[in-house]
Amino acid sequence: MKDLSIIIVNYNVKEFLLNLLKSLKDAVKDISTEVIVVDNASEDGSVDAVKKKFPKVKLIVNNKNIGFGAANNLGLEIAKGKYILFLNPDTIVKEDTFTNLIKFFENNPDAGMAGCKVLNPDGSLQLSCRRGFPGPWTTFTKLTGLSSLFPKSKLFARYNLTYLDENRTYEVDAISGAFMMISRKAYEKVGGFDKLFFMYGEDLDLCYRIQKAGYKVYYVHSTSVIHYKGESTKRSSIDETKVFYNAMHLFVKKHFSSSLIIEIILQAAILVRKLFAFANVYKIVITAVVIDFCLNVIAVFFAEKIYNPDYWKGFPEFVKPWVYVLPAGMQIIISGFAGAYKKNLISVLRSLGALVVGFVLLSTLTFFFKQFAFSRAVVLITYSLLVVIFASWRIIAKVFFKFGVISSTGKLRTLVVGTNPKAIDLALKLKSNLTSLHHVIGMIGIDKKGIGKKIKQFEVIGCLNNIKKIIVDNKIDKVIFSSDEVAFSQMFAAVSECQGENVEFMVAGIEMDYLVGKSSVTMMEHIPLLKVNYNISSFHSRITKALFDYSFAAIILLFIYPFIYFISKMTKRKGRFINFILGTPSVLSGKKSFVGPRLNSYFHDLYLGKTGLTGLWLTELIDENDEEELNKLNIYYARNQTIWLDLEILGKTFADMFIKREK
Repeated sequence: MKDLSIIIVNYNVKEFLLNLLKSLKDAVKDISTEVIVVDNASEDGSVDAVKKKFPKVKLIVNNKNIGFGAANNLGLEIAKGKYILFLNPDTIVKEDTFTNLIKFFENNPDAGMAGCKVLNPDGSLQLSCRRGFPGPWTTFTKLTGLSSLFPKSKLFARYNLTYLDENRTYEVDAISGAFMMISRKAYEKVGGFDKLFFMYGEDLDLCYRIQKAGYKVYYVHSTSVIHYKGESTKRSSIDETKVFYNAMHLFVKKHFSSSLIIEIILQAAILVRKLFAFANVYKIVITAVVIDFCLNVIAVFFAEKIYNPDYWKGFPEFVKPWVYVLPAGMQIIISGFAGAYKKNLISVLRSLGALVVGFVLLSTLTFFFKQFAFSRAVVLITYSLLVVIFASWRIIAKVFFKFGVISSTGKLRTLVVGTNPKAIDLALKLKSNLTSLHHVIGMIGIDKKGIGKKIKQFEVIGCLNNIKKIIVDNKIDKVIFSSDEVAFSQMFAAVSECQGENVEFMVAGIEMDYLVGKSSVTMMEHIPLLKVNYNISSFHSRITKALFDYSFAAIILLFIYPFIYFISKMTKRKGRFINFILGTPSVLSGKKSFVGPRLNSYFHDLYLGKTGLTGLWLTELIDENDEEELNKLNIYYARNQTIWLDLEILGKTFADMFIKREK
């Protein structure tokens, strides 16, 4: 008999699974172990990857997704271990995790099941790793938000047990299905998971049955795992919210006397949570629609007041408030069909086009409904106002609040943990990756010996012992561990120490060709240039960019250029602002653009845009002699160029000119 059987149910999370299997190697080296992977019909190459890289793993392949509990039961049928662990594929374990848990079982014979501390990628505790059963009162406090409002209250916080110290070991009702270790004697007495639970709730049900059988369930704080929660559900079409609350409903119905009140509460919770989820996904659309509707009503109201000849007495009372509301509603519908509302952006040009259509349609309708043809002048005034206010609020929202804008000129300030050749290769890949912007600040050594050394073009600026200080001092956005060199216990220690520093931790994959991080897997290979859609080459972007360049250049030449030219000649002074303004004629002539690459308009055969008076090459403050970095920034700009990205770069340029004075 083996000491430990580890059962992992996988569904389309190949990169996470491979990373986990690698972390298991060190964690099981002193334990007699078998690893069983049950694949629920993954389509991402998981099965072939496991066969190739981990041939000793026992693999069960399903031809359809049968759910979490049923898949684990297949693993249980062949498991030979004295202890059995149910482990999610999107986790990483420490070297001492299994030895600590097995030792705990041997010292606590009343334990039927135990789970350890489960951490989020930022080092915070994942609340689901120690829970109370969702009885009627616990369910009510969870769904009404009372548990969140009073997290330290034993009365209200029974579900997530937030009133208990996370750094102590104690008996609990339930633990997380992401990491559940059960003794064989407990399993043989209660059986496996209930197949009625497709996903969610099966862990609660098993914990409940184990306790009914006379065993205890424990939360053990002395070791931990990192869990990248929800990765499998992101790769499926499952309605996660509905499945979760249906599972709670099934649990309550199965183990408690379910009442009509609980039924109503749970169904209402599903509806409310789905509404909140919808509102969160479409918050930009909803906000834009509400603002446009209100502004449309206001525009009609003021147009009525503005147009005031002697014979016009305003709208008759019998059509109010519909005369304000219906045209606004009609315009919203037209704007929607015109594509003015999208879940991740707001369009100025499409909204203006929709206003033209709305004006024509509303004017035409008055010919067919003579009784409502009150005043075409009011319609004209209304739409004149709408053109100004619709465009104005969108431009203000985009430029000053970055609302509805999919662009960012900020580079990710990145640390690479490790100094061996593979870590250096990882840093070089990050630096040369054309599809994302990483500014590798430096390398972090395992110990203090290498601090200050320069390996190729990267300096070792710290070690694991002072990584938090390095992160704070250098305002780091992302830390990437080289899994080939850094032990998982060291990763855990660093993540735990830097909890709350708002930094993302990622782990490089086995072959350094992917990164595993919170809620994402980033592939590292370069994307062929011809297969990527570059905005700078699109007809729409070229027209918009040209209109902006010529309009802005004309304004500068009329109102600013003569004064700056005169000052430069009189004082012989030259500075970045003066040079920028003096470069405006080249924009008006079409030779340059306000924003673009620094020197070259092409990278091999790829068009990057006209050379610019400013660009990412200036705002990102890179070494002007670093040709590789310049090319990377130019390609990033060409790929993501929009008028809003141009405005953002111009804003940063002017801020640097006037706020950060030139030396």
